[in-house]
Amino acid sequence: MFSPAPLPPEPRHLLQTLKAETRPHHERAERVVRLMSPDLTPSGYRRHLEALYGLYAPVEASLAACLEGRFPELRLAERWKVALLKVDLLALGHDGASLARLPRHPGLPSLSGVPEALGALYVLEGATLGGQLILRHLTRHFQGASVGVFAFFRVYGESVGPMWKAFGEALAHACPEPALTPRVVRGAQDTFEAFEAWLREARVDAPSCL
Repeated sequence: MFSPAPLPPEPRHLLQTLKAETRPHHERAERVVRLMSPDLTPSGYRRHLEALYGLYAPVEASLAACLEGRFPELRLAERWKVALLKVDLLALGHDGASLARLPRHPGLPSLSGVPEALGALYVLEGATLGGQLILRHLTRHFQGASVGVFAFFRVYGESVGPMWKAFGEALAHACPEPALTPRVVRGAQDTFEAFEAWLREARVDAPSCL
């Protein structure tokens, strides 16, 4: 008699495992993000976005190479955020030439397979979910200032919650084998570590790259 095909893990279970196994990595990465600072200046905000651009551009390119066209349920075209970072940076004084000169992260973790790429995507989507708190702070903090529309943090608009739920369900279907969960976790951990290291190296308190 044939064994039944393994059922996809419950989305909540996989997300909970990722959250638990990446908690210290997440906390270390959060400590180098200073966008909630009451002393944040427009130039400091711009430097943060420059650093994020230098990380998201290569990460999204790697994710697209690994995942695009394979899992329609992930709705990847709706989840890319580099274009939104460009909108914000153009509003903060950049142009196409200066954006091209911004440094890119040179040592991203190798996304050796689909599970690792899914772990990296978990980090980016989780950052979008958590970014709603940052958006509220930035909106209040820069009220009346000419700093753009916060396009990067406004991604998904009112659909942040539904997009996160859809991601959890798509994640479970894209990686149904429980034996692959450690690889998804490793991909997420490596991405958090790359995020932390890059923001430390970029030194968001240094002069802008304009």
